Amino acid sequence: MIVFRPMHRQTIQFVKAPDNVRLAYAMSGSGPILVKCANWLNHLEYDWESPVWKHWFNFLSDNFTLLRYDERGCGLSDWNFEESSFDRWVEDLNVIVEANELEKFPLLGISRGAAVAIEYARRYPEKVTKLVLYGGFLKGRAKGNEQEVRRQELLMSAIETGWEKQNPAFRQLFAALFVPEGNREQHDWFSELCRKTASTENAMRIQNIASSIDVKSRANEIDIPTLVMHAKDDAVVPLEAGQAMATEIPGAQFVQLESQNHLLLGDEPAWEQFCDEVMHFLKQETVSAAASDEKLFDSLTEKEQTILSLLGEGLSNNAIAEKVFLSEKTIRNHLTHIYDKLGVTSRAEAIVLRRSVAN
Repeated sequence: MIVFRPMHRQTIQFVKAPDNVRLAYAMSGSGPILVKCANWLNHLEYDWESPVWKHWFNFLSDNFTLLRYDERGCGLSDWNFEESSFDRWVEDLNVIVEANELEKFPLLGISRGAAVAIEYARRYPEKVTKLVLYGGFLKGRAKGNEQEVRRQELLMSAIETGWEKQNPAFRQLFAALFVPEGNREQHDWFSELCRKTASTENAMRIQNIASSIDVKSRANEIDIPTLVMHAKDDAVVPLEAGQAMATEIPGAQFVQLESQNHLLLGDEPAWEQFCDEVMHFLKQETVSAAASDEKLFDSLTEKEQTILSLLGEGLSNNAIAEKVFLSEKTIRNHLTHIYDKLGVTSRAEAIVLRRSVAN
C-alpha cells in the first residue's frame, strides 16, 4: 500500500484530563491558529498518512497552525477510561485549549465535531472568534424519526459484528457511506482507520453518545460569525441537517457543496469550493497573521534577510557562503539567529514562513 504523507511535519504531545485520561494532540503548519474538533474517527498518526485525509491536513497546515486531537477512546489517546459523554467531549477540547494557552481562535467542526464546536462556543464565547462547520448536525439519530433510529441500530449492529475482524466487509459499509465516490484504495484506508482507531467497545460507546447529541435548543445562543457547509447528497448526514444548523444559529452563512461524500475528496470540485469558502471566511485571521509575520521579518538585519532570501532559492549553506563571502560556519550561526527570531526550528519552516509573507 502506498503511504501518502502530508508535506508538513506534525508534533504530537499529550496532556491529562481532570480524570487522568491521557489525551493526544498534534500541531502542524504555521500562521494563525485553527483548532479542529475531533470527529468520527481520528488517529493522529494513521489519518495523517491517509489518502482520505491528507489533502485536508495539507490545506489547513498550508494556511494555519492546525491544532487537532484524538478524543478519549481513539487513536493515541487513552482507550481505557470510566467516563465518556458529550459533556466530557466538550471539556476535553477545553483541556487541549488550556494546555496550549490559547486565548482566541477560530474553531472547525466536521461531522459530529460541529455539535462539539457549537457547545464549546456557547460555553466559552470569549475564546472563539469564528465557527466553521461542515457536514454537521444539531440532533443525533436517536433524537430523530423512526427511520433514523432504525438506521442507527443497523450501524451499531455492524460495529458489534465485524469491527475488529481482519475481513473488512462490515467496515466497508462505513467507507461506502463516508466516501461513496472514493476508489478502492481510499475505501481500504478508511476501513483500516476504523479498525486501528478504536476498539469495538469504544466505537460503540462513541456512536451511542453521538446518536444522543441534541444542541438544537442551544444553537440560537451562538453570537459568533459562523459558516455552515454541507454536501448536497451526503449519505451520512442529510443536507437538511446542515440547513437546520444554519437556520438555528443567528446570522450563519450556508454553502451547499455539490458532492456525495461526507468527507470531501481532494480531486473533486467541491473540495476546491470548500477551501475557497474557508479562506474567504477566515481571511481576517490570515491577514492579521501575515501582518504579524511581517513584523518578525523586520527584526532581521539586512545581512540576515539576504541569507534568508538565498535560503529560499534552495541554496546550500556552502553556496550561500560563497555568495556573501562568508565562511560556512558563519552562515550556520546566522541561520541559528534567524530561526530564533522567526520562532522556527528548521530551514524548511523558515522558507515556508518567508514565502507566506511574500505571497
